[in-house]
Amino acid sequence: MNVMGISGTPRKKGNSEILLRYALKPLKNNGWNVKTFLLSELTIKPCNACESCKETGTCIINDDMQSIYYAFRWCNAIIISSPVYSRNVSSQLLSVLDRHYAVKFDKPLEGKVGGAIAVGRGTCGGQTITINAIYTWMLSCGIICVPGELNGVTAVADEPSDILNQENRLKQAEILGFNILKVAKLLQK
Repeated sequence: MNVMGISGTPRKKGNSEILLRYALKPLKNNGWNVKTFLLSELTIKPCNACESCKETGTCIINDDMQSIYYAFRWCNAIIISSPVYSRNVSSQLLSVLDRHYAVKFDKPLEGKVGGAIAVGRGTCGGQTITINAIYTWMLSCGIICVPGELNGVTAVADEPSDILNQENRLKQAEILGFNILKVAKLLQK
């Protein structure tokens, strides 16, 4: 089985990336193949709304999104993490979500399992809006949304690596991974 993780933070080793790695652990420990896309290291341009993909089935923008398109087809599950900027997903992640449009007619993610993680600066920093944005996108792709203990994983952290001092949040991320594993196994039967 295969899982892809997308870290939407522009910061290398940011808090949402750390939580993503914890969420992927249970799958990796159960023999899954893991591909992690760190948007801090990739160039994904925003959609230019040219609509050429509607006719050709391919995006004309030649950037790192091509490997993500491949992973959409390859994976059985997807976990997406994002920091909260302006009470929403990062602009880097938004480009990925928007660029999915080029392959949406092929439905490469339909019937697959997905989970979401959001990290914001304050307790009302927009984590719920960000989780809802990711899960809404997942639902529009036909992904089966899996919760952590309650919903997706939300956390409050400010400085890089702050999240490593929050054992409960790290555990919540692992619970999300275990739940994705459980649902994917049920679907495989």
